[in-house]
Amino acid sequence: MIIFESQHVQSRVCDELMSNTLQASYDHWRNRYLLMRHGHSEANRRGVIVSSPERGVADFGLSALGEQQLAQRVAAWEWPTPTRVVHSDFLRTSQTAAHIADAFGLMPSVEARLRERSFGELEGQGDDRYPVIWALDAQNAEHQHHQVEAVSGVAKRMRAVIDEWEQTASGETIVLVSHGDPLQILLTALAGKPLSQHREQPALLPASITQIGG
Repeated sequence: MIIFESQHVQSRVCDELMSNTLQASYDHWRNRYLLMRHGHSEANRRGVIVSSPERGVADFGLSALGEQQLAQRVAAWEWPTPTRVVHSDFLRTSQTAAHIADAFGLMPSVEARLRERSFGELEGQGDDRYPVIWALDAQNAEHQHHQVEAVSGVAKRMRAVIDEWEQTASGETIVLVSHGDPLQILLTALAGKPLSQHREQPALLPASITQIGG
């Protein structure tokens, strides 16, 4: 069984995998993972899609609300004490990771595979365009309409991060700071559900934490 914890909500998901899902679950986890979405960002505040490294690595960091969320999160920490903090190289995730790392005396490390999903031609458009892509996702997890990154590709790179930590470390509590879509896709893959159903996962709010693993 895999136990997910997010905002005081726990659900148990059977780890039997369906034939049309990303394979490779774990019978015994070697590490514990705290999957964290970045705090409220300038992109959220402005209501725009920022998914390209060219725009997201150097700009669109945390908003004032996001800074407040992170201060509150570390002041009222209720999860296991982290031993590592690993994050997407986008500014909003880097700043989020810095808050967590500073609170626990850790040095954060960058992992580009935790980046935001690329939304292709929708870059810079209003975030009210997301549902257009999500509707297509529900039909086919392999689609790349509007030059977006396929759900299957996101799942593969996100899962690879955990696979590598499971192979190289043991007994760690690792905070993985990423973005909404990639984390929901990862949770769908870990639950053994069709990747096309990733939007059926409970929405991950800014600065939310979901615990998985040992």
